[in-house]
Amino acid sequence: MSKNIALVLSSGGARGFAHVGAIKVLEQNGFNITSVAGTSMGAVVGGVFATGQIQHFEEWLITLDIMEVLRLTDFSISKKGFVKGKKIIEKIKEIVPERNIEDLLIPFCAVATDIINGREVYFTKGSLFEALRASISIPTVLQPLKIGNLFFVDGGLMNPIPVNRVKRHDGDLLVVVDVNSPELKISHNVENQHNHNRKYIKKIIEIQSKFSNIIPERDKDHIGVFNLTNRSIYTMMRKISELTLEKCQPDLLINISHESFNIFDFYKAKEIIQEGERATWAALEDFVEVC
Repeated sequence: MSKNIALVLSSGGARGFAHVGAIKVLEQNGFNITSVAGTSMGAVVGGVFATGQIQHFEEWLITLDIMEVLRLTDFSISKKGFVKGKKIIEKIKEIVPERNIEDLLIPFCAVATDIINGREVYFTKGSLFEALRASISIPTVLQPLKIGNLFFVDGGLMNPIPVNRVKRHDGDLLVVVDVNSPELKISHNVENQHNHNRKYIKKIIEIQSKFSNIIPERDKDHIGVFNLTNRSIYTMMRKISELTLEKCQPDLLINISHESFNIFDFYKAKEIIQEGERATWAALEDFVEVC
């Protein structure tokens, strides 16, 4: 059985940190990732991996707490989205210096959506960080990236699991990590950081109050405009994902429940990475039995 794999990483907000754990376990089991394609957070993790700096990236991720997440969140009152996204990209650049995609260690592709023309755009050359910034722009949350006369938003709107964009090699295995799986929620023993971060939680509440007309303050399940938009996007992405996986069945599918973590749980990176590890070990056990 070939140990070379073409790796596809899905969109999914903070849940995309699970991709880091999946990569770690795959490599521990002797798999050689020869190419990678990703959407949104899958693009970020895949792009960083293709630079060879995934370990340093993980070391930084697990230090994130609510305070640091707020520091990196450049809020702005704008019709295009209430987070600029510049600070987080600049922070990642401190870990992974800017470079062109064509100079990476392995073939890499990031997927974004040209919202003006309603089409999928994929980046296989040019600035790595421009491609990543384009791919992660969650509508209504992160402001779109403007390049020329075009505006780019989250690639998940068009291609949440870009199996058709990963470069294939003779005899390789197609491996997909889907962090939006409809499977049942996994229980976690997650450390509650709220008690020793109360002033930062208060800051979040203050920010949310500015958007009180779109973000429900008390009932997280209330269908306000913000939740309605995000649930609608997830429903659409889930259907596209199901059709994609049905058409292009991977050799190995690693599922992380969409209920396991919230897409904004960036300060739970350690636990999310661990969930990626758990899910990958479970998938590999089934994979070995089938083989």
